[in-house]
Amino acid sequence: MMAAAREHQTVPLSVLLKRELANERVEKPEILYGQASHSKKGEDFTLLKTECQRIVGDGITTYSVFGLFDGHNGSAAAIYTKENLLNNIIAAMPPDLNRDEWVAALPRALVAGFVKTDKDFQERARTSGTTVTFAIIEGLFITVASVGDSRCILESAEGDIYYLSADHRLECNEEERERITASGGEVGRLNTGGGAEIGPLRCWPGGLCLSRSIGDVDVGEYIVPVPYVKQIKLSTAGGRLVISSDGVWDALSAEEALDCCRGMAAETAAAQIVKEAVQVKGLRDDTTCIVIDIVPPEKPAAPLPQPKKLGRGVFKSMFRRKSSESSSQIDKEYLEPDVVEELYEEGSAMLSERLDTKYPLCNMFKLFMCAVCQVEIKPDEGISVHAGSSDFGKLRPWDGPFLCLSCQEKKEAMEGKRPSGDRHSSDSD
Repeated sequence: MMAAAREHQTVPLSVLLKRELANERVEKPEILYGQASHSKKGEDFTLLKTECQRIVGDGITTYSVFGLFDGHNGSAAAIYTKENLLNNIIAAMPPDLNRDEWVAALPRALVAGFVKTDKDFQERARTSGTTVTFAIIEGLFITVASVGDSRCILESAEGDIYYLSADHRLECNEEERERITASGGEVGRLNTGGGAEIGPLRCWPGGLCLSRSIGDVDVGEYIVPVPYVKQIKLSTAGGRLVISSDGVWDALSAEEALDCCRGMAAETAAAQIVKEAVQVKGLRDDTTCIVIDIVPPEKPAAPLPQPKKLGRGVFKSMFRRKSSESSSQIDKEYLEPDVVEELYEEGSAMLSERLDTKYPLCNMFKLFMCAVCQVEIKPDEGISVHAGSSDFGKLRPWDGPFLCLSCQEKKEAMEGKRPSGDRHSSDSD
């Protein structure tokens, strides 16, 4: 039996890896992008990075990153997040993953990276904050993580619009209002005296209009950095992404933004969207836009018909009921559908829900490593992310993921469970 098994192992691993890289090269679309901004306060920052290497040195397994950071109460949080967030996300990714595993691991790594960036910045005791809309593009896979009220939309080549971010304004998000009040915060409008209330709903203390951000140490820990994450796979026809700060979305709908720049190159389109938004509302706020076109590689001319080889579709057809269908029809039946596929969506603010991954994905992540800050923890020191939850009694003591003591304190604070006398209590009073 061993001899027979060896006879079948005729394809070396190196050849299989080269095939995978060749497939990625064929599927890799071209990324064309541009940005534009009209500045009022100078607190909007962007990150535009293509050709990031997933496997260092191979020059093939590349991905692109586009981030928009809309700061408030100063620019320190936006600048710090721009400089550190990507590194924190990648540090939370397990090593030695193939492409599909890497894409599947991104949502959890994004959560860990956002929380670590917030925790590290807050330890600097700076009082500014920032929204974040962060897109990672790997081939046809687009993964977007967001906190705050900047937004990311996609128009597919088929003409459909997809909303890839969530709006964390208290005014329009009832679920977030309920979470904050349950955690000990108050939600209400600015009181001008005599019972008159004006302006949008805000979180008190602090008066922030948003329920999620990075930074804002002076507002209260219930303003959390846990992002909404959505992941899709584009059709091979590609599409256009638009990432803009609230200065755009306060003036234009998604349809208006896309329509006003139709047919324009990415850089011209970004400038047109900003121009339209400023014309509608005036320059009341920093107004920034990034446009990314995901363009499929030019398809080669159809080759002449070749003698049929035993491909995947034919092997599968061997086990199907025989019919009068031609072999080409059978092959088409087993091709993946070439449409936009929505792969993942989660917006819970609870770390126990966001860091807990199902088998086999959970086996990619190291057990005795803090799931947020990636520091090594001894088996008897880690605290399960489920500690204190109603489901904790059903779990085994070794069920991870685990947090270090510092990140467990951060988790409890975000859930309104921080004990009195803590280091942030004076900031929140």
